[in-house]
Amino acid sequence: MTAARRGAPHEPVTILFDLDGTLIDSTEAILESFSYAFAHFGERAPADEKIKRLIGYPLDVMFESLGAQARPVAGYVAAYKECYREISREKTVLLPGAKDAVEEAAEFALLGVVTTKTARYSVELLEHMGLMDLFEVLVGREDVDNPKPHPEPIFKALDLLERGARNCWMVGDTLLDVDAAKAAGVTPFALTCGYGDAEELAGATEHLAEDAVSAVKTIRRLCTTGV
Repeated sequence: MTAARRGAPHEPVTILFDLDGTLIDSTEAILESFSYAFAHFGERAPADEKIKRLIGYPLDVMFESLGAQARPVAGYVAAYKECYREISREKTVLLPGAKDAVEEAAEFALLGVVTTKTARYSVELLEHMGLMDLFEVLVGREDVDNPKPHPEPIFKALDLLERGARNCWMVGDTLLDVDAAKAAGVTPFALTCGYGDAEELAGATEHLAEDAVSAVKTIRRLCTTGV
């Protein structure tokens, strides 16, 4: 994008997006996959609300927190992925405005995805939705030793993009995204359309929006005009 185009920022901009609760809604696929995994070990899955409160954490952490009885929890994770791989495309949708958000962001920024989902499945989902070509990099759970809220996934994405933390934004829907951004020295932008608590998010960052497209428009304005 050249400086002559509308809304061109004064300096290069990087925007990193979370996936679940930020760009996509795969709640149905997630809940069904958890039910399948627990049933695989003869157990009843916890209540949906308990599972949804943990979305954003790595699967092993989620299963441990949900009281999985068998050990190691890798078995639950494998069963979950077996189910999720089969149903994820059918039972995942883009959140309202997500496509517009990514397309507008690509006009003025370099884009990446930083998620605790498996990178392989994430790429497949974004390809299925026709958005993967707009992202330069996707960092998933298997790409790092320490997932969010550790800053490693963001550092990994910036390294692959050959960008620094300056003028970089992390757009996500949970405190995991906000905390990872702060630890990495990038600016967090929290969304209330996902799984995080809006009040907690508001207390954690000054940048808050109801959805990704609103966040991108604000980032564009701030990077273009500074106000």
